[in-house]
Amino acid sequence: MADPLAHRREIRYHFASFRFLEILGQPVRRLRDESRINMAEPWGVIFDMDGVLVDSFQAHFESWQSLANEVGVVYSVEAFHRTFGRTGREIIHEEWGRTDWPLDHVDRLVHRKEVLYRELVEREFPAMDGAAELIENLAAAGCRIAIGSSGPRENVELAIDRLAVGTHLAAWVTGHDVTRGKPDPEVFLKAAERMTLSPDRCIVIEDSPPGIEAARRAEMACVGVISTGHTPADAAGATLAVRSLRELNPENLSSLLTARR
Repeated sequence: MADPLAHRREIRYHFASFRFLEILGQPVRRLRDESRINMAEPWGVIFDMDGVLVDSFQAHFESWQSLANEVGVVYSVEAFHRTFGRTGREIIHEEWGRTDWPLDHVDRLVHRKEVLYRELVEREFPAMDGAAELIENLAAAGCRIAIGSSGPRENVELAIDRLAVGTHLAAWVTGHDVTRGKPDPEVFLKAAERMTLSPDRCIVIEDSPPGIEAARRAEMACVGVISTGHTPADAAGATLAVRSLRELNPENLSSLLTARR
């Protein structure tokens, strides 16, 4: 049986909320109308892939380490952590210090590394818990969805296929589409452009410090996911930090846009 006092309690709650704003001298009706109009405008979410949609930290580390062993380079997990989210060329040039290697040789090594990676994840795809469900819920709420990844197109297409979310995506940008890796904001700005949205209407979901910094430089709200290989400190620059995608939904994500107004 319905609680006969529930309706009164709800009225008192809303009255108290409005009264509190009136005491602060804020125009309550105008605030509510602006929020409703704001969220009626198109908005979008840009997902990073590695560490957000795919729990790929271990597979990427193992494939990079295998490649390093093949060419006689020492590559520690600490070094890998520093460069997670950056392009293969940048890792070889900057972390490995091999700026003297010809570019075509570097590209062959990057290709080899990605082949090793896909061999690992194709055996048992490590989908991030709650990833497909969150994308489905956002699509149902009318949100435009994109993937913005520094990874190669083949990796992104593999993830889209295994997660079965292709019909929900408005766009995706891969490492083949950009010339600068994160923390440069190019990948996110291109994703916003392909969704025909301005940066201030986009929310990025990222896991790595370079990716979170890229979102900041793009002037987008950002959710930092504390996924495998990361600590809360890695998400310090994000607008909101979570440990699981299951903590997110269309309502709390869209609220990040209204909070920035």
